[in-house]
Amino acid sequence: MIHNRLSVFRAERNLSRKDLAEAVGVNPQTIGYLERGDYAPSVELALKLAALFEVPVEHLFSLKPFAPLATSLRDPES
Repeated sequence: MIHNRLSVFRAERNLSRKDLAEAVGVNPQTIGYLERGDYAPSVELALKLAALFEVPVEHLFSLKPFAPLATSLRDPES
């Protein structure tokens, strides 16, 4: 399973699923599937999303669950 923080980044930018889907050229349902972990992105889609949010792919997607954001904020080395 691929874990992601896509909804966090999307909310931070105040983007709807539809807006994000249009920006990267996919169906809005695809964004929903990604956010729920029901779908693993292609390398191309992962790179497009990372470029859009201007972060490394590893900040959006991981093979291991992400630490809770509150933990990350308390300990920046996490």
